Amino acid sequence: MNLPVHIGPDAVPALVRYTEEQGLRRLLLVADERTYAALGARVEDALTSAGREVIRALLAGEEVIADAARILEVLLAADERPDAYLAVGSGTITDITRFASDRSGLPFLSLPTAPSVDGYASVSSPLIVGRFKRTVPGHAPAALFADLPTLCAAPRPMIAAGYGDMLGKFTSLADWRLSRLIWGDPYDETSAAQTRSALERTVRYTAQIGAADETGVRILLEALIDSGLSMLRFGQSHPASGAEHHLSHFWEMRLLLAGRPAILHGAKVGVGAVRVARWYERVRALDRDEARRRLADVPPPDRAVEEAGIRAVYGPAAEDVIRRHEAFLDDSPAAHRALGERILAAWDDIQAIAAEVPPAEELVERLDRVGGPTTAEDLGIGEEEAALAEHYAHYLRPRFTVLKLVKRLGML
Repeated sequence: MNLPVHIGPDAVPALVRYTEEQGLRRLLLVADERTYAALGARVEDALTSAGREVIRALLAGEEVIADAARILEVLLAADERPDAYLAVGSGTITDITRFASDRSGLPFLSLPTAPSVDGYASVSSPLIVGRFKRTVPGHAPAALFADLPTLCAAPRPMIAAGYGDMLGKFTSLADWRLSRLIWGDPYDETSAAQTRSALERTVRYTAQIGAADETGVRILLEALIDSGLSMLRFGQSHPASGAEHHLSHFWEMRLLLAGRPAILHGAKVGVGAVRVARWYERVRALDRDEARRRLADVPPPDRAVEEAGIRAVYGPAAEDVIRRHEAFLDDSPAAHRALGERILAAWDDIQAIAAEVPPAEELVERLDRVGGPTTAEDLGIGEEEAALAEHYAHYLRPRFTVLKLVKRLGML
């Protein structure tokens, strides 16, 4: 997909020109109170001064989440029949707008206010449905306009969150290769290379990103956009989302269930990547003989016990989780043995995949340099909750990540 992207200090005038070129006269601007103050008011003034009509959907409150209530607010505002939507905000505002505009059959334009997530160019929205994190199909923005001064002025934790989201590509790319190897998942090297290139650029500019200078912030946003485009090219989130994202989504659901404040997505992903990298280190430390012994010694999972655990942590979504994981929950001796045989036969390749994930301490050092959290404790999540996620977060998606691998090896 050819996504028009304009990043610079003249992004708002470029947006006005684009609306003129595309004949967009009535625009529904979606923002929360913070993002409206940061950029939305200026966008509205520029558009109205140019003769456009702006319908405002201002989502009030200290914390805005992408759930049914917020989506309904936006859809009700769309009763005024806009030509297009404007998503002025970061990940949550973009996800809400993507879904609402897609279901309205209208395009949306993305105006990010922070380089915090890779979802700006995505075709899907992670939404909270019945307190369960579900990724719902939508569409990509028709164009993206990023005001560079606004991005540089974003709260530093949001910039660090974008960096954490990108650093998670080390483990997501490894998990994707692992899932292709063991599970037979589809794989596209072009999409993987696009994500890898974006990751390498991000790492190369760590110091500038940590300083929030214009070069570093531009590089980070471009990398986040490229990561989103790689998912768009592939049609699914595999290129940029693995076990580190599953941990993040799991923690988010648990926080919602407990009525606790949300934590920035990329901050959770960065911590998740550190924990997943440690599992890859432990896999690297196993030789083939030790892997063979473990695979032979670990009995088939007790399906009743696994299902009871899934029901306890996933609640009303548990039956869907169980249904989508038949291939892993099948506790027949034949299925259990066959999975072990596939793992052992591919052990050299598994070791090669694990060797490409940097040591966890390297990820910690990089996150430290941009001011990002590195431990579950930094996020306000206890170790017990973090360990629970390692046991059950892999059930969020029917993919073979390193968490499924170490579970089959009896290492969890």
